[in-house]
Amino acid sequence: MRRHPWLMSVSLLLMLLIGGVPRVAGRETEPAVQEDVYKQIDLFEHALSIVLNDYVEEPKAQQLMYGALKGMLATLDPYSQFMDPDSYNELKVDTGGEFGGLGIEITIKDELLTVIAPIDDTPAYHAGLMSGDRIVKIDGELTRGITLMEAVKKLRGKPNTDVKLTLLHEGDSELKEVTLTRAIVKIQSVREAGIIEDHIGYVRISDFRENTAEELEKSLKELKQADMDGLIVDLRNNPGGLLDVSVSVAELFLERQQLVVTTKGRLENQNQELRARVSGLVNSMPLVILINEGSASASEIVAGAIQDHHRGVIMGAKSHGKASVQTIFPLKDGSALRLTTSKYFTPLGRSIHGEGIHPDVPVAFERPSEEKTKPNEAEQVFGRVESEPPSDTAKPPAEPALEGKFAPPKDSLQEKKQKDNQLARAVDLLKGLKVYQGQEKERQHARRS
Repeated sequence: MRRHPWLMSVSLLLMLLIGGVPRVAGRETEPAVQEDVYKQIDLFEHALSIVLNDYVEEPKAQQLMYGALKGMLATLDPYSQFMDPDSYNELKVDTGGEFGGLGIEITIKDELLTVIAPIDDTPAYHAGLMSGDRIVKIDGELTRGITLMEAVKKLRGKPNTDVKLTLLHEGDSELKEVTLTRAIVKIQSVREAGIIEDHIGYVRISDFRENTAEELEKSLKELKQADMDGLIVDLRNNPGGLLDVSVSVAELFLERQQLVVTTKGRLENQNQELRARVSGLVNSMPLVILINEGSASASEIVAGAIQDHHRGVIMGAKSHGKASVQTIFPLKDGSALRLTTSKYFTPLGRSIHGEGIHPDVPVAFERPSEEKTKPNEAEQVFGRVESEPPSDTAKPPAEPALEGKFAPPKDSLQEKKQKDNQLARAVDLLKGLKVYQGQEKERQHARRS
């Protein structure tokens, strides 16, 4: 059997890594483990040799290695993964919160590339794109069958470069073409913040990025200036993010030195007790945290700390139950390993992995009635695109086109409350908490007198 030179190099390198440098952060691998790995490397070399020699087409070395790495990481747990350079760059953008692009959140809905929402003060916002818009062409190319990653690559780019979108607005029969100029887009984690009613503040946090704690602190200061005396923090559908940011967010509601989370791993430096470094900005105000099955990881750290310290009331539905910490290990070709290195525990030592945070006040979400999806909508849209040329529109003005047909709708927090039974219950609960707290202060004052 013919042996490829690079196959021999790969095998030699693997044996050197396991045998010559059998260490993980200073700890030697057990001899029995080394011996078992040697046997498995021999098996891997054998299988790889068969693929190289007998596969119907000449395989690509990088493709084989990337596939092997993806498979290896996938056997560990659902959260460890190998990321190719594109995926790793996307992760850095997500956690960093800044990129060159248009400023729209997108998804694939009914096989159509669909706008979830424009981000405030971005090219997409100023052009008047709105939730539900279908993007049927990007720079003249149909989006039929496009993946989210492919769409992101086409839409993002260097600032001051143009991209042409062909859009179909929901309920319209005519296609529209708009040309947008890319700009630096800053992603906000604090998506909504305001006073709902009766001096009750509301803040929705979508995820935990590098700047989330600073954004939240700024919003809380503004709400306090607006005479906020009770707060709802909405962590529903928040998938998490950075561990250190979750600690910084939690400490805004806690007293100095209160334990936020404990992490435990195989190595000594992975065992940590993370505490609030300062007394929080709103450490005594009546507080309700909203969670649901989409609340995971960092959002569960915040909810668990609030619950264990009896700092506020957790309301909604049981959270997702992800209590593991991943560390990123960059590789030399721009790819990276995302590896689970420790597990975390709430201040009372609870492991919520697979179990989730159980709300103090369970409230099931009552979904409002929604219009049913039209059958074969994707085929109807793309059929129309291929048979009808879009009407031309001028390049959008620099100022927001808020009065135009494409103006993004914005529900007030009162309107949001009317559509959201969990939020309405949280408001009612906070009103009761404020009354109780006021009565308790009066009783304490009477006892001192």
